Amino acid sequence: MNSLTDLVFSTINAPLTILLIALAAYRVFTMILGLDLDFDLDVDIDIDADIDTDLDIDSTGIDLEDVTNIELKKETVTGKKRKPLKWWQVILLYFNFVELPFLFTFTSWIFFWWAITVIGTYLTNSYDNSFGVVIFLSAMLPALILNKIFTTPFKSFFKNLDRKGVENLDLIGRKGILRSNISKNRMGSVKLYVNDDPINVYGKSLNGEEIKSGEEILIIKESPDKKFYFIQSYE
Repeated sequence: MNSLTDLVFSTINAPLTILLIALAAYRVFTMILGLDLDFDLDVDIDIDADIDTDLDIDSTGIDLEDVTNIELKKETVTGKKRKPLKWWQVILLYFNFVELPFLFTFTSWIFFWWAITVIGTYLTNSYDNSFGVVIFLSAMLPALILNKIFTTPFKSFFKNLDRKGVENLDLIGRKGILRSNISKNRMGSVKLYVNDDPINVYGKSLNGEEIKSGEEILIIKESPDKKFYFIQSYE
């Protein structure tokens, strides 16, 4: 091993190194240049919100900017009326992928996974052999644990930041784009821009009529509990 570069770009460590660089580069570019890269991802979240009416949140067609800021609210998976949690919901909840921007938590996890793998393969001189693969795979769990410890203090910060940021905005009468199909009591993600800044909120059809993903919508009013907005198609 001639240098640190050889180590981090070795056969075992290169995938995580490249992924970490890509995540960091995306974050830097979005902050400096305000990029909004539009890639569709399929995400299906079927959980009951802890509110008066059981609601299904079916998010499909979420773009990369949505993934950067997407959050699973704790009340949607811990209410008394909730359905049994799926295994992946339990993992998201326990390891702090809940109530934090997804990309923030994901990048933090990848960093700890990368660090443990790099250190482990360096100490065992296994950065280019089969034992390094064992270290690579076994590092996932301790990385999740370290990530949970690291991100826990940020939960209250992002929660307060989100509350103050959205509640102080007057969104009534604004236009946005629906990011998932909705009808009746089903809610979906709505993306809109305020002073060129993207904002994601939950929306529910005002009259229960079906509104399809990608349609332009108009925000009519806020729900009494201030957790979502009633919307209708904009014509």
